[in-house]
Amino acid sequence: MRQIPVTIGGEPRLGLLVCYYCCWDGSSRFLAADKSEVHVFYSGVADPLFRFEYVRKWNDPPGAHLHIHAHRDEVAYLLRFADAGRPKEQMTRGRLPRLSEMHLPVGGHRMRPALEDALLFLKREFAIDTAPGWRKVIDESMRDWRETQLKAAVRDAPDAAVEVLRDLGYRIDAPAIPAPRSSGTAKLYLP
Repeated sequence: MRQIPVTIGGEPRLGLLVCYYCCWDGSSRFLAADKSEVHVFYSGVADPLFRFEYVRKWNDPPGAHLHIHAHRDEVAYLLRFADAGRPKEQMTRGRLPRLSEMHLPVGGHRMRPALEDALLFLKREFAIDTAPGWRKVIDESMRDWRETQLKAAVRDAPDAAVEVLRDLGYRIDAPAIPAPRSSGTAKLYLP
């Protein structure tokens, strides 16, 4: 896989690696992300700076998470105190736990960041170069993404959606035959 070069001041300074693996959702009606990765690299350096990742089948660690590749003495020190869990597993294998291996939750399966969030982060924090009209494209795409995720969340929790819509004055009748519900926990409620 090849990185997308990202320039700052006209010079390639970052690399962006974006991968999406898709599958059908539980109802086989909608395309869903099975796994996604947005990795940000300093140009020419193999280890990423940040990784925004999503894994559909994960709950622990959280399906949507962020990795920060950095070093902070206090975090490494705290990780060594663990008597259980992932840090302890690393220690028993003779490896020190690293900050970059922590899975920082970022909103769960339904409310996870989009690629556009990562791009806005790079623009805001690193002043990456952009093409004319970039913000309109990002805003429209993010709106589509969030509405798609909202629709998926409504399918996960239709009673909550009905409650809010009724509070807004909508008249909603229950279906004669309710739609079949997934036997597992809805993605909305997973970490």
